[in-house]
Amino acid sequence: MEQVHLFTKKLKPTHIGYTLSVPTHVLEAFPFPEGAHMMKFEAVDATDNVWRFSLSTRLTGAYPKPVLLRSSWHRFVEQKGLAPEDRVVFFMERDEDNDMVRRYMVRAQRKVMILMGQDIWVDVEDLPLYGL
Repeated sequence: MEQVHLFTKKLKPTHIGYTLSVPTHVLEAFPFPEGAHMMKFEAVDATDNVWRFSLSTRLTGAYPKPVLLRSSWHRFVEQKGLAPEDRVVFFMERDEDNDMVRRYMVRAQRKVMILMGQDIWVDVEDLPLYGL
């Protein structure tokens, strides 16, 4: 199994209240049905909970501008208690033998400190371990 980093996004207020914009290059990792501009996928979090997301691209414009729709994204934001300046990280696990996607994974993280000039991020599920 090979784990591939898809993207990391530091959250802004618009990401908390509305949709999450996704880098265009990530579309290669999602098998959209022919002619479709939306697809649903599942991602597993740090505690093995499964989250269902809807990924959509716009129909007009110079580029597809992919987003996770609020209808699926907002539940994740609320359950994880995400706030501006937190971040989400998406990965996919790929079978090295046939290059097929096995599953997607998502992490919700908060910066807990800066150590020797480096930001230290912790999964929100682990914050109680740090007394936060």
